[in-house]
Amino acid sequence: MGRLENKVAVITGAATGIGLATSRRFVEEGAFVLMTDINSAAGETAAKEFGAKARFLSHDVTKEADWQKVISTAVADVNGIDILVNNAGILAIGERQTIEDTDLAHWQAIQKVNVEGVFLGCQAAVRAMKERGGSIVNISSVAAIIGTPTLAAYGASKAAVRQLTKTVAIHSANNGYGIRCNSVHPDPVRTNMGDELMGMYGGDIQAGWEALPARVPLKTPSEPVDIANSILFLASDEARHITGAELVVDGGMTAI
Repeated sequence: MGRLENKVAVITGAATGIGLATSRRFVEEGAFVLMTDINSAAGETAAKEFGAKARFLSHDVTKEADWQKVISTAVADVNGIDILVNNAGILAIGERQTIEDTDLAHWQAIQKVNVEGVFLGCQAAVRAMKERGGSIVNISSVAAIIGTPTLAAYGASKAAVRQLTKTVAIHSANNGYGIRCNSVHPDPVRTNMGDELMGMYGGDIQAGWEALPARVPLKTPSEPVDIANSILFLASDEARHITGAELVVDGGMTAI
């Protein structure tokens, strides 16, 4: 307990899944969390779980004005931020995503959320934290490391997050900002997005989850708390000498 005592964190995509699990772990470890999401109804409900230790803000990560609102709120209400978790992301806007099937509109929609949203978040956080230091954790994917022939746009977007993370890390270090930036790379996680992924292969979500252990050496998919615990570590002072790194949380999937 207390690993994030007196820290202020912004977590995007916090209404459900990994974002909600991370909010819960951060609150348990003493942080105040600004939970943001485009889904206001779910976000308001989620934030109530944590009482005075959290607040929800409606937030579209693709809009620069929304990022300015989030940072301004943090500065005005809780004296700035110490941690940013760029978690918000989407998998697809259609059923097929091979290089032949993906049209430009689909490609651009994925990049807008998964890449531009993370870029805007990193930019806003660096500007807000460069006088005080802090930690940025970007949620990427194993899709950034391996080929994704059925998820061309998604895989490319997560690879961009992986590279941007290293760029932000070295920029911040070179300028003496005291800001660390790292990425987390999960395998399919038991979340709504995980169900969406499983449903893309034949439409039977349960069958998809049952088949997944054949590709995961530890024989079980990740749960949201597994990813949340990894994010917690990178956000905490325990990881004070870690920046520009990628933490792969995949049950051994990419080691095969």
